[in-house]
Amino acid sequence: MTTFYIQQFGCRATQADGAAIERQLLDRGCTASSEFASADVVVVNTCTVTASADAQARDAIRKLHAANPAARVIVTGCYAQRAPEELAALPGVSWVVGNSHKPQIPDLLQTLSSHPSTSASDGFFPAAALDADSMSLLRAPAKIMTGDIFERNVLLSAPVLGGEGNHTRPTLKIQDGCDSRCSYCVIPFVRGKSRSLPPDTVIHEIHRLSESGFREIVLSGINLGTYGRDLSPRVEFEALLRRILDETSVERLRISSIEPLDVTQDLVELFAGTDRIAQHFHMPLQSGSDRILAAMHRWYRAEHYARRVELIRERLPHAAIGADVITGFPGETEAEHAATLAFIERLPFTYLHVFSFSKRPGTKAASLSNEVPPAIIKRRARELRALGEAKASAFRQSQFGRTLRVLTLRRDNSSEVPTGDTTPALSSNYLNVRVRGIFPANLWLNCYVSGEVGNYLIGDPESVLCADSAFSASLR
Repeated sequence: MTTFYIQQFGCRATQADGAAIERQLLDRGCTASSEFASADVVVVNTCTVTASADAQARDAIRKLHAANPAARVIVTGCYAQRAPEELAALPGVSWVVGNSHKPQIPDLLQTLSSHPSTSASDGFFPAAALDADSMSLLRAPAKIMTGDIFERNVLLSAPVLGGEGNHTRPTLKIQDGCDSRCSYCVIPFVRGKSRSLPPDTVIHEIHRLSESGFREIVLSGINLGTYGRDLSPRVEFEALLRRILDETSVERLRISSIEPLDVTQDLVELFAGTDRIAQHFHMPLQSGSDRILAAMHRWYRAEHYARRVELIRERLPHAAIGADVITGFPGETEAEHAATLAFIERLPFTYLHVFSFSKRPGTKAASLSNEVPPAIIKRRARELRALGEAKASAFRQSQFGRTLRVLTLRRDNSSEVPTGDTTPALSSNYLNVRVRGIFPANLWLNCYVSGEVGNYLIGDPESVLCADSAFSASLR
C-alpha cells in the first residue's frame, strides 16, 4: 500500500488543491504518512507568486530528498506549471505535474502502487490509469506532465481542515483562476480562467462541514468576487451567500479576500444585516498612487478604493479592513510611495500585508527597465509594515471595553505566544484574543476586552453561547 505525504506552500487556493489531492488519494486506498521521511511518495505543492516562493520550494525539495532519498517526489502547483524544467532538474524529483494535470496525480500513485517495480528513471509508467495525452507527456525525458492551463478547466476543491486555526475553521475553495491581467501577477498564467464550484456543490460541502460540527467556514478563491460568472445560468457571489444563509445551518461564514470593485453597497448591507457573516473585508490595494495603479493594470483608482472603505466603515464601524500592498513596483517614485503611505494613513485600515515587488517571468512588469533598487524597496517595505502595525495596534485598542463574540481555537503549545491559563480565540472582526481560562476548541464565547498583550487582546469570559463537548474534545 502506497504511503504519501503532501508538503504545502502558498495561498489558500493552493492549500485547497492539496486537500483535494489528499482526499482523492485516500479514496484510492493510499495511506497518509505523518512525516515525509517515512513516505513512499512526497507531493510538493508549490507557489510561484514571488521569487522567494520559488526558492523556498527548491530548498524544501533538496532537503526532503536528502532526508528520504528513496521517496518518489512529485512536484506540482503553480511553480510546476510556470517552470517545470527548473524543477525537473532538481535531484530526487520523479515527476513535475503542472496545475493543468494536477487532477491526475492520484492516477500516478495508483499506477505506482500497481506496478511497484517500474523505475522512475525510465521516464514513463504503464497506461493502466492514464489517458493517451498524459502517457505521451509522461514519456518525455524530463518526466514532465503539464499542458495549456487555459484548455483545462477542472476546479480541484476540498475543505482544508488543518493549519492556521483551521482545525476549527475549515477553508472551502469555491472559485479558482482569474480573467484579469494585472501586469505584475503570474497567477492567471498558472491557474487559468476563472471557474466556479457549482452552487449545489457549495451547499453540499457546507452542509457536510456544519453537520460535522464546524461553526465557522472560510470561503476562498483566487478572485472570489467573480464567482459564478462562468456558470450557466450565471450566479452572483452575493446570491450564493444569501443561499448559503437560507439553506444551511452554518453559524459563521468568513470571506477570505475580495477585490475592491466587487464590494458593492448591497454586499456591505448583507454583511451588516446578519451576524452569520464575519465583519471582515480583505481588499487588495497594491498602491495609493493612481499612476502606479494604472501601470499595474488595476481597474480602479485610489478614490474608488477609498469609497469602498468608507462605505464599510459607515455601516460596520468595527469591521476588520485589511489590504495587500506592493512596494517597489518599477518606476515607483518617492512621491508615489509617500502617496501610498498617506492614503493608508487617512483610511481606517486594521492591518496590512506588505509585499516587495518580485519580477515574475512572462508578466508585463517583468520587462520594465526602471527597477527600484533593492535597498530602497526594503526601506519602503519597512515603513509600510510599521504603518500597518500602528494601524493594527490602534484597532485593537479601539476594542477595549467592548464585548466580543469569539470562537475558541485549538490550543497550540508551539505558539510563539505563551498560552498560559488562556485560550486562543478569534473574533468576527479578525482579532486574535486570549480568553482567560481553559476552554475547549470550537466554542462560542462572549468575552469582555480588558487589554492586550503583544498582538493579542485579553478577554474575560462573560458567557458560553454554545458547546459541543464531543466535537470540541476531538479538537483539543
